[in-house]
Amino acid sequence: MRILSIIIISFSILLSTGCSSGSQINGRSFKTALKSVKMIRGRLPQEKRIAFELSFWAIRTSYRNNTEFLDIVDGKTPDELIEVGKEVFAQRKAEGFEEYQQYANWDDMIAKYKKDREQQSMKKKRDPRDAENSVLYKL
Repeated sequence: MRILSIIIISFSILLSTGCSSGSQINGRSFKTALKSVKMIRGRLPQEKRIAFELSFWAIRTSYRNNTEFLDIVDGKTPDELIEVGKEVFAQRKAEGFEEYQQYANWDDMIAKYKKDREQQSMKKKRDPRDAENSVLYKL
């Protein structure tokens, strides 16, 4: 009985430490960072998802060296990454980065991308050929 309780306690400690960084980016390699960003993105509410994605890629375009980039994003939560993304945006806008000059501030850029995503989701039309491929049979 004593061994069973030790095993259960050990397993629960292992499980709690192994699952504790589920909302942080794993920066061991670029591939693991992309996987963790994809996983985190799926869990975020829609209003934070766009800011999170834009922050990640703004940091990536600013820091092309993998080790430097991974040092910055490793262990960051979505809110921390968005803050770093805002700083990178302000820095690159001040440097005269052409793509950011069309936006007055970070919130304007986020609003534009939200609007673009909404328009993309509205454009999906049903293909008329799909009606012919129905699995419902007329009796």
